[in-house]
Amino acid sequence: MSESTMTVKGQTTVPQPIREAMHLQPGSRLNWNLMPDGTAIVRAKTKSVLDLAGMLKAPPGITVSIESMNPWR
Repeated sequence: MSESTMTVKGQTTVPQPIREAMHLQPGSRLNWNLMPDGTAIVRAKTKSVLDLAGMLKAPPGITVSIESMNPWR
């Protein structure tokens, strides 16, 4: 288990084993989520929604119009 201390300014250092395991570099952004039971979950923000653009490709030869996607036809 790794441990760190918080400064009076609310800053702390992420322990080296944690930085290595999460592949954190200077400037990495962390998302903090507080659960109802008081547990904190910290995740590295490694991708933006914009990074996901173009990941899914339509099968060749199949096209669907916007009108045909409308569920209220």
